[in-house]
Amino acid sequence: MIKFKTKKIVTSIIATLAISAISLNAADYGSVNGEEITKEDIAIALRNPNIDFEKLPKKSKNQVLDQIVEKKLLTEKAIKAGVSSDAKYKETLAKFEKELALEIWMQNEAKKIKVSDKELKDFYDKNKDKFNVPATLEARHILIKDEKEAKDIIKTLDKAKDKKEEFIKLAKEKSVGPSGPKGGYLGKFSENQMVAEFSKAASALKVGTYTKVPVKTQFGYHVIYLEGKEAPKTLTFDEVKGKINQVIFQEKFQDEIRAQAEELKTKAKIIIK
Repeated sequence: MIKFKTKKIVTSIIATLAISAISLNAADYGSVNGEEITKEDIAIALRNPNIDFEKLPKKSKNQVLDQIVEKKLLTEKAIKAGVSSDAKYKETLAKFEKELALEIWMQNEAKKIKVSDKELKDFYDKNKDKFNVPATLEARHILIKDEKEAKDIIKTLDKAKDKKEEFIKLAKEKSVGPSGPKGGYLGKFSENQMVAEFSKAASALKVGTYTKVPVKTQFGYHVIYLEGKEAPKTLTFDEVKGKINQVIFQEKFQDEIRAQAEELKTKAKIIIK
């Protein structure tokens, strides 16, 4: 199946934080010398978008808020100290303004890019073979180093009333593979994901059955139990429409920016040393 790789639009961490401040409203977190503590302040202090501040223990919340208070107080002191007149401050601010200008301009240019339904459908039709998903298997296995022991396991399974239950029990007791503690469960995988001998044997099974002879691979002897099987399929247009849009949009955007950059080069005085 085709894998989509979307390159990030030119981004500055500082610029992104600055932009996000525009959309984040102040919440009832308090204030420092009249300056409100906002959601943006919380987000920056946490440094992890996966952390929900509201779900943190009270002690942790207080630590985060105390950090924000200290930062605001120190920032206020720095401004009062006249740091804005410092040469390093002015140099850094100038760089930041340029980065921010580029970021905002890029976002505005991106808004001009349009992808039509016809372009999406044409892409899908021309690349349909890349949206093929191979057959998927769901299986368990018991990995044994000795062939005779593997055959004995199969004999035990033959006599069991509940084959699956017995298979899981034997996998936990005897399998030397890492999946043993999980009852030999390997999850879902495509036919060509495993070594050839294993895939061939697993694909030949009917759901709910196991191999009647040990399957030899470079790892040892396997007894395989097939839990599920999904036939190969081609993803529908609706299933991949969103990803196709991302690909076409990114290509058009990059082409547009590259074209503008090349045009600017022809008019600019460029000296490379």
